[in-house]
Amino acid sequence: MNLDALDGLPPLREVIAAHDLRATKALGQNFLLDLNLTRKVARAAGPLDGVRMLEIGPGPGGLTRALLLEGAAHVTAIEKDARCLAALEHVAAAAGGHLSVVSGDALALDHAAIMADAPGDGPVRLVANLPYNVATPLLTGWLSADPWPAWFDRMVLMFQREVAERIIAEPGSASYGRLSVLTGWRTHARIVFDVPAQAFTPPPKVTSSVVQLVPKEIAHPCSLRALETVTRAAFGQRRKMLRQSLKTVFADPVAALGEAGIAETARAETVDIAGFAALARLHAEGDR
Repeated sequence: MNLDALDGLPPLREVIAAHDLRATKALGQNFLLDLNLTRKVARAAGPLDGVRMLEIGPGPGGLTRALLLEGAAHVTAIEKDARCLAALEHVAAAAGGHLSVVSGDALALDHAAIMADAPGDGPVRLVANLPYNVATPLLTGWLSADPWPAWFDRMVLMFQREVAERIIAEPGSASYGRLSVLTGWRTHARIVFDVPAQAFTPPPKVTSSVVQLVPKEIAHPCSLRALETVTRAAFGQRRKMLRQSLKTVFADPVAALGEAGIAETARAETVDIAGFAALARLHAEGDR
């Protein structure tokens, strides 16, 4: 890879001006232009030698450049906004075959299949400054991969701070919910660092956080579909005791809670992952 060619690319502000890439609210765009910050995000993904990267929503290519400069073997960038494609092609030309740009809606594409065809045979990592309006559905899609452990070995993703807190929340926290359970069930997740609103163009109204998620062996096996059903019912009426909120899931919620070792007066935010997995196994076995 010709690092000099990448270093010689115009500053991102010039790229944005040249291609008239004003961020649009409809696409959830907030461009991160500080190369020091984008390289910090890239480094949070660990050593990148031999690693194939998947990036969602690269925009003008700031993080894309950082991933390549930090040594990624290949980057596949999926971009929905056709206005950004010309700017990304300039990065691809400088990268000398180490960047592939896919034009399309990330929510509608098969990411595992795309990365199966990506050059190289190294591990796959997901790194992205995710558009705010699709960040949660993309994450839940990746966390729902089958089989598990997944086709990627790590995710380093940027979210609104509020969403990041939901991702890493523990039982008893006000932020603890369905996303916390799914994330904790399948990954080790932590917030790596925060990014202030002023770092973005345009600046959002909230602080952002970079979250690292590493897939793990599942300690509490259960059906993903059953876990989703149970947590949807439990957190859908989180102020109610589970003996009430789980009536749509179990014919006898009190008996199911007792069999799972959960107090019938418990509320969803107090139940740990092991408890929800136990309820999911009971639900998968048949209505009780």
